[in-house]
Formats: sequence, structure tokens, C-alpha cells
Amino acid sequence: MNINEINELAKSIRIDILNMTSNANSGHPGGSLSSTDILAVLYGNILKYDPKNPKWEDRDRFILSKAHACPVLYAALAENGYFDKSELLTFRKLDSRLQGHAHIKTPGVEMSGGSLGQGLSFGVGVALSAKLDQKNYKTYVLLGDGELNEGQIWEAIMTAKKYELGNLVAIVDKNGIQNDRFTHEVMDLSPLPEKWKSFGWECFEVDGHDVKSLTQVFQSINFENSKPKVIIADTIKGKGVSFMENNPDFHGKAANPEQLKQAIAEINNH
Repeated sequence: MNINEINELAKSIRIDILNMTSNANSGHPGGSLSSTDILAVLYGNILKYDPKNPKWEDRDRFILSKAHACPVLYAALAENGYFDKSELLTFRKLDSRLQGHAHIKTPGVEMSGGSLGQGLSFGVGVALSAKLDQKNYKTYVLLGDGELNEGQIWEAIMTAKKYELGNLVAIVDKNGIQNDRFTHEVMDLSPLPEKWKSFGWECFEVDGHDVKSLTQVFQSINFENSKPKVIIADTIKGKGVSFMENNPDFHGKAANPEQLKQAIAEINNH
């Protein structure tokens, strides 16, 4: 996809997220909206996949560690043909394939999630498997910045370096808010790039809402070297909706019907 097409895909994903969460009157729109442009770039330009064959052995793997932000993944999958978009409105309903945290019964979902801090360890295992099997697929893991408080993340960071997993890319959705507070109030992560580098990772920093810059960073990665990679993406929680942006209230609260109308109008007019 070209840049304009990716921007249009991101716009569609944002509207899907809002409709899904509002229809269910639950879910996590804030962190889904902050990572929308990242997924639009990945699914529009970077990942190797086949929606008609979700278990294709040579596919790239995308792992959503912050699994409560599954609306963005479900929307990206539906927009790219894994299942019909009409199914999005079954989100969080009984017997739906689209549960409130990502689950492997959904086509295109690689890991069942819920408890935070586990996705990078899972990704290390997937990337190590590719290396042992001499497969060329790449593994991408999306992390929340608040999730980096978890000790298991740093164990996985050390393990990835030990096994020289140059085929592994972590992406930090650095939106500055976790649950109901700002991340610096809970645990100040700075200096974040220096921490990853000190653990032996190759580190990139990017505006997580600039799809051109995101595309360039992903395309610039040299998978020939043995260092695992991390992309720290500066984002805004609730991006695209004025009353949700940088607002901890919308971590886990859906827009009401009037707010939904306003939100969709803002995205369409952007």
C-alpha cells in the first residue's frame, strides 16, 4: 500500500474500534487507537501473511502482548480479509470468536492473552523456533509501555539477546498511560531507549502516528545482524478522538452513542 492507502486503512480501523467497543459498551478504545497506525503499517506494508490460510507455515507472526487492545487487531484482521467485517459487532458477545482479550480461536491471532507481560516471552519462543527450523519468517510483538513494568518482559529481553534473535522485533506503544494513571506516576521508564540498548538490542525511535516514518523504520531493519530489534513508538492514547486523547478515563470505557457520533465525525474529517 502507498502512504495514502495506509492512512485510509488506519481511518477505517479507528472507526471499527469505536463501533465495536460502543456496540458492546465495553472494551479498551484508548490503547487500541494509540496503536492503530502501527498495525495499519504492519498489515498494509510489512507483514507476510495469507488471510485465506491463517496458519500458513511461512507467515510472519504478529503477537499482541497488550491483549486488551484486541479491538485494533480484530479490526486490522477484518479489514484485510481474515473474516467478514460484520463479525466485528459480535465483539464481547457470548459465543463470539472476538472476545475481550485476544484469543487463538480468532483467525489470525497468534497468542491468547490477558495477563500482561507475557507476549515478549512468547515471541522469543516463536523467533527461536524459526531460527532452529531455519525458517525466514519474522516475529513482531506489540507491547504497551505500562506493560514494561513487568519483570518477565526484562527476562525476555535478556533471553532474546542470549539467543541472538535478530528475527525478533518488539514494538513499544509508548502512549504514556496505563489503566487509570500516567505511566510516569506508576513507574518512570526513562531513559527507555538506553535501557533496551544496554541489554544488547538495536533500538529505533519513531512517531507512532506518522505512517511514512513508521514504514521507513520497519523497512530499514537489517535482519542479517543477530541483534533483536525494538521500535519505541511515541503515541497518544485515544489518538484521533479529541475527548479520548491523553484521557485515562478511556483506557477501558467505550463512547456512548452521542460521543460515538462525534468521534466518527472527527475521524472522517481529519
